[in-house]
Amino acid sequence: MSTVPVAPHPVVPGPGSPASGKAGPAQAPDPAVGPPTVTDPALVRRAVKAAALGNAMEWFDFGVYSYIAVTLGKVFFPSGNPTAQLLSTFGAFAAAFLVRPLGGMVFGPLGDRVGRQKVLALTMIMMAAGTFAIGLIPSYAAIGVGAPILLLAARLVQGFSTGGEYAGASTFIAEYAPDKRRGFLGSWLEFGTLAGYIGGAGLVTLMTALLSTDDLLSWGWRIPFLIAGPMGVIGLYLRMRLKETPAFAAEVAKAETERPKVPLREMVTGQWRALLLCVGLVLVFNVTDYMLLSYMPSYLTGELGYDATHGLVVVLGVMVLMMIVQPFAGALTDRVGRRPVIAAGCAGFLALSVPALLLIRDGSLLAVAVGMGALGMLLVCFTAAMPSALPALFPTRVRYGSLSIGFNVSVSLFGGTTPLVVTALIGVTGDVMMPAYYMMAAAVVGGFAVWRMAESAGRPLPGSAPSLEPGTQAEQV
Repeated sequence: MSTVPVAPHPVVPGPGSPASGKAGPAQAPDPAVGPPTVTDPALVRRAVKAAALGNAMEWFDFGVYSYIAVTLGKVFFPSGNPTAQLLSTFGAFAAAFLVRPLGGMVFGPLGDRVGRQKVLALTMIMMAAGTFAIGLIPSYAAIGVGAPILLLAARLVQGFSTGGEYAGASTFIAEYAPDKRRGFLGSWLEFGTLAGYIGGAGLVTLMTALLSTDDLLSWGWRIPFLIAGPMGVIGLYLRMRLKETPAFAAEVAKAETERPKVPLREMVTGQWRALLLCVGLVLVFNVTDYMLLSYMPSYLTGELGYDATHGLVVVLGVMVLMMIVQPFAGALTDRVGRRPVIAAGCAGFLALSVPALLLIRDGSLLAVAVGMGALGMLLVCFTAAMPSALPALFPTRVRYGSLSIGFNVSVSLFGGTTPLVVTALIGVTGDVMMPAYYMMAAAVVGGFAVWRMAESAGRPLPGSAPSLEPGTQAEQV
């Protein structure tokens, strides 16, 4: 990204500053970070596209895996008990999340040392290879126990690579974006997530409608995973064409020599308050995300006996609605702040999870659509705000590493395990309202985290120079 230094100037108060009258403390600009920079709109757009495409590919796989879970259970985990098959499939799904913190501990510090762009290219290669490999694995009927072992191995590769993906992509966009548009531009990262889910869900829905059960079990399930190969090549091409972010380039310039290694201990113990906030915010974000987009299709069919195709279509419609609203909600966080939007989402899940699930349990198409739509609109509060709020918790020197660790620990413990835990809880208690109670508990944790976090909208990232849009520097000099 080309940047133009301009004369230092008083930074206009952002939504979190005392002068703006908005709630929440804000971090004061650091005079040691250097003069402001002016963004290049063309490079910003390319950065957003490259980051969002990688996220779309990651969640295309997760969407496919979740929506075709029943079929995968029959292919890789033969059993006379459908619940046992589903649990085994979601167990492999959750296993990938257990290695995500390891990937975060490797790729995050590496991104703070050698650069964001190089690491994001590497994670793209690994992600595409792991997904493509699943499409090539023989079935249990062909090679026996080796089939689920190979599936688990491919999932572990995916999980390890995604340990550096979200934190890197959100950091990449946040460091490229001008301060006053970081919420809007960051929201396109989750637009990519939804696009990936819709692509995966739409393809599975189409195959379910067009293919016979035998064809789906014998070869049809492979198609979505094999598509990851070409997608990975395109994503890698886009990411290799990008330059480093100005924030990272400034850190390298300040060092004047090879980028110094930041100890892992500094990324954890030196940032423990921010890490705890990160874990809490990511918890509510991902529990609700995985509950709605990954678990609900199986809940509709497995627990409520809903027709599989109609259930998939309803969830697909909710995701399309979320995509439409996503950029507008991101822009809203630039105007009113990240904290009010996230807080509204937490309050909504606390108050509406039970009514929404009761509507879903009603079984009629309209009731299910309204219940799922309400949860989807609440989830947008998180998908729109988190990509810009989370990178702002950490200074540039450790941003990629600390965010990777905090994000992936939380996702591994709470987000990715959501389908498995809720399925098990329903099996133990017999209470089909467990999904609502789980989301409410997550909302309480998220509400406390947002209460303690500082407002970051409209402000420079910690440790980075102010980032301005072309033409705005003249007004502020």
